[in-house]
Amino acid sequence: MSQTVARAIDVVTLVSLASRSLGEVADHLKVHKSTALRLLQTLEEGGFVRRLGDGRYGMGFELIALGQIALDQVEARSLAHAHLQGLASKTGHTVHFGQLIGNQVIYIDKVDGHGTVAMGSRIGLTAKINTASVAKAIAAYQSDSVRAKLLVDAVFERYTRTTLATRQELIDDLDRTRARGWAEDDGEYEEYINCIALPVYDARGSVTYGISITALRAVASLDDLRGQLPLFRDVAHHISQNLGWKGHEWTPPNSLKAI
Repeated sequence: MSQTVARAIDVVTLVSLASRSLGEVADHLKVHKSTALRLLQTLEEGGFVRRLGDGRYGMGFELIALGQIALDQVEARSLAHAHLQGLASKTGHTVHFGQLIGNQVIYIDKVDGHGTVAMGSRIGLTAKINTASVAKAIAAYQSDSVRAKLLVDAVFERYTRTTLATRQELIDDLDRTRARGWAEDDGEYEEYINCIALPVYDARGSVTYGISITALRAVASLDDLRGQLPLFRDVAHHISQNLGWKGHEWTPPNSLKAI
């Protein structure tokens, strides 16, 4: 990759996270301000960045438009979105849709619930396999070889007291997830948030996708979310059918009392 192209990608990524001043961009690229300005001006002409009223630079509208086009081309997202909206509206909780892409689970859709507070998940970001329930729900149903590849890149950083901070803790959790039929995040990344996720099957009968329902702990406990599992499972079942799955709704062998 040429240095100019690499720098352009770096700048677009930088300003998409937060608006930046010319000096901040130059410092990030480790170049003179004049070099950074020329690059910003070129990107601005193409609509990939835009200059804000305070002189800082933010994400350009052309990039936003292209991003939306790319998302619309993800067929699974299009087929699932109405179901995610319905679930978020009915429960008031935030609903995520994740996809296994390569050796990572990526958030490909997100529908905010009522009164949602800021959380670390965003469309296009990687779901952390040791904390995000949607990543666990997908990983739990993979073959041993695929699961091993997913674990290779796992970073077992502790975020809260309940974080799965070792490889073995995660493996044990994935085994529990597969046995009961759903995954849980018990405040493992953000203490004030908990989450339940279920697998979503594709036309081949593989778990390539997953949905998660995320709630503020003060609004809904894990027990509250477990109580709504029949609703969550029904939505996952309908999305799977839309994706071409020919199977029948699966009832977990373990009762809720067994968890």
